[in-house]
Amino acid sequence: MLKYIDEYRDKKTADSIISEIKKIRIKDNINIMEVCGGHTLSILKYGINTLIPENINLLSGPGCPVCVTPNEYIDQSIELSGMKNVIIATFGDMLKVPGSKSSLQKEKENGRTVKICLSTMDAVKTAIENPSKEVIFLGIGFETTAPSIAVALKHAYNENIKNFSVLCGLKTMPDAMLALVKDNKIKINGFICPGHVTVITGSKIYDNIASNYKIPCVTSGFEPIDLLMTIKMILMQLKNKNIKNEIEYKRAADYNGNIKAQKIINEIFNEAESNWRGIGIIDKSGLKIKNSFAKFDAQKKFAIKVIQTNENPLCICGDIMRGIKKPSECKLFKKVCTPDNPVGACMVSAEGNCANYFKYSQN
Repeated sequence: MLKYIDEYRDKKTADSIISEIKKIRIKDNINIMEVCGGHTLSILKYGINTLIPENINLLSGPGCPVCVTPNEYIDQSIELSGMKNVIIATFGDMLKVPGSKSSLQKEKENGRTVKICLSTMDAVKTAIENPSKEVIFLGIGFETTAPSIAVALKHAYNENIKNFSVLCGLKTMPDAMLALVKDNKIKINGFICPGHVTVITGSKIYDNIASNYKIPCVTSGFEPIDLLMTIKMILMQLKNKNIKNEIEYKRAADYNGNIKAQKIINEIFNEAESNWRGIGIIDKSGLKIKNSFAKFDAQKKFAIKVIQTNENPLCICGDIMRGIKKPSECKLFKKVCTPDNPVGACMVSAEGNCANYFKYSQN
């Protein structure tokens, strides 16, 4: 069993796995999709997509939480930032995400109070230290960040911190993955399942896709050896016609997941439909704050109207996150849209498809 980082980046081990992958002869073209921005980064950084047979196509799915956050959420955040005595608390990679007309970075430069937080509890601390201000935390992410946001909300409830709330934009993976499976524009032959999400949820959330849709699901770690092993495991399932839900990332993930984290998520949130940037509304793919914690729900506390906005018509973020197109097929890519001047959300985050293609891909 590999235990240390260096072993997961060992060239000799990688070459051996690549050789084994090449011996698994499958004539058809195989589309394998990762739905984690961390996997996208590693695949491009280490050139894994260039080391495997040409008939194996690695697709980057909607695995970046910043990227899938829609315009309407950004616009609502900007609207809230303009209210009197409001501090918007957020993770740093949300600053540059473009809304329909502006971004939080631009609003901050124009004098609105936007504070970068390292954690959700950091935002709670800001509220305690600024009792005359309303502190609104931008709660985005997947199942990975949901527990920490839930803990902060419960703490605010228990301590009666009246000037703290969350604008909830949390999303969940299983039904989003299922929507991709049902999308007629792309054929997915296997999923590299997100390691961090699985640590929380357990790999059981992929049973439906593996069992009922006959698509291999393998939860992967983030190092080169992890990803090569995962690709090999998917190909072996396809070759042997023995489709199942497996875990490569056994040093961190298991079938049942973190029960304590799941419990607090279920205590604070309800399942809900969610709007994914460039993809649209997916049923049961998000979380909303329960009514019992409504006084900490910024959507309700400030009666925010639903802002209907359109994406930039030239940006193809949606097609890129569905695996239909590569960033290089976008007319804006590297010409108008760059990390310093992001037109689309996929160019903003370190986990964004376009940002990683910009940094690591030769195309």
